[in-house]
Amino acid sequence: MKRLHQPLVAENINWDLIIIGGGATGLGTALDAASRGYKTLLVEQADYAKGTSSRSTKLVHGGVRYLAQGDIGLVRHALKERGLLQQNAKHLVHKEAFLIPCYDWFSIIKYLTGLTLYDWLAGKYSFGKSKFFSKKETLSMMPGIKEKGLKGSIRYYDGKFDDARLAINIAQTAIEKGATLLNYTKVIGLLKNGETVAGIETEDTITGLKAQFKGKVVINATGVFVDDILHMNNPDSKKMVRPSQGMHVVLEKSFLNSKSALMIPKTSDGRVLFAVPWHNHLLVGTTDTPLNEHSLEPRALKEEVDFIMSTAASYFNRMPLEKDILSVFSGLRPLAAPTNGDGNSTKEISRDHKLIVSAKGLITITGGKWTTYRRMAEETVDLAITHAGLEPKACVTENLSIHGSQMIKEDHHLSIYGSDRDKIETLIKQNPSLNQQLHPSFPFVEAEVVWSARNEMAETVEDILSRRLRILFIDAQAAKDMAPRVASLLAKELSADENWEAGQIETFNKLADGYIYHYSAPEIAESALAR
Repeated sequence: MKRLHQPLVAENINWDLIIIGGGATGLGTALDAASRGYKTLLVEQADYAKGTSSRSTKLVHGGVRYLAQGDIGLVRHALKERGLLQQNAKHLVHKEAFLIPCYDWFSIIKYLTGLTLYDWLAGKYSFGKSKFFSKKETLSMMPGIKEKGLKGSIRYYDGKFDDARLAINIAQTAIEKGATLLNYTKVIGLLKNGETVAGIETEDTITGLKAQFKGKVVINATGVFVDDILHMNNPDSKKMVRPSQGMHVVLEKSFLNSKSALMIPKTSDGRVLFAVPWHNHLLVGTTDTPLNEHSLEPRALKEEVDFIMSTAASYFNRMPLEKDILSVFSGLRPLAAPTNGDGNSTKEISRDHKLIVSAKGLITITGGKWTTYRRMAEETVDLAITHAGLEPKACVTENLSIHGSQMIKEDHHLSIYGSDRDKIETLIKQNPSLNQQLHPSFPFVEAEVVWSARNEMAETVEDILSRRLRILFIDAQAAKDMAPRVASLLAKELSADENWEAGQIETFNKLADGYIYHYSAPEIAESALAR
């Protein structure tokens, strides 16, 4: 089968930086390096943002929780990066109002004081001032909130975005700046020159072709998989990360019936929970469950779903039931592994990123969050320059527009493509049949599948329905309904036969079944759950 977007890359190139991992951090590092003029290669074992980077709570934020923990520096840096993200990806990052419902007067004083500090720390990057609203005003803004005992609410502002689409746009920007990106390219070994890491050995997971690439420095930006790469270099290396699972459920937006998001600052076990309007639905999450195993497709535990549903029921007027769950998905955070104390307490594991030289020629970056991806990338490239003796060049990403960035003037589902919207509409004018909806309940049209195959490096039905259109994360059953038509369109673009098409539908349906919540759904093996 042909690969539309797999460039022929000579194996005799000596790359300045080779980056392993196509999530937020890896893509950001590729963009930073390429925009400085370095010869940059990135390889990703699956689709871009297949793992953690497509499974966030969709927030671009400074971290109100970290402020409560006293980590002022982390919050200040994140608030600046929040502002830069909105500036550089105008089509994807938007200001969002969050309401914190208060059921006692002390909470009003506490949260208003803390959020006033949050606003102050943002400085010129502020999204707006926090404010108290009465019970009557709160119910007007969020009719679905539980009324009994409500004293009022605090409104503050943070950012909201579409994580997987931002990842694709960052990948496109990196390519435009000269980087070479290879998806579905798995690293199967490291090339060594004595004790020095001198490159990577890869296998194309679609064609089976193997290749070797040499570079002056290799960046391990594989998230929860960083230890797999470290063990390739040294089988005896200690674990660097501990995966922590965060899961989300998606409901109809009618449960809150509000344009604002809900923020629950302290749940029964001390977590923070959000209910965020997203793609005309309601995203509710997240959990924080330490695990001993990692995978590309983590599955929600029943106790996690129960926790989210019961917490939501405590704040919603209408109790959500299991049958109301349209999709359930999980992501794994790469938290720095604890060295002592209570290894099961994710509250004690650092949320900040960790950047180290793992071996001569090998740098590892892990941790952090989407909001600070650009700063993490800058620090990583700075270290790579020093470590590999590259010619120093200044970072330019603070004011670098991401592919597609433009102000959105109207609420249209194609607006998420930013400046590419016009090109998709031109595609429809050239072939009006591509304006057919893929599903009667959703606005997505066939032209978007064709566009993603030709211009957004999509290779599979999953790539389209999970990370280009996001429908798998919104309504898993609807995604299954759309799969046959998407497979047909994609097969035509990739010149694939009927067997490929049937295989894609079967594979996707099995995947989608894991996003449809069933009371008796298989849980993660007990051995995977940290004790």
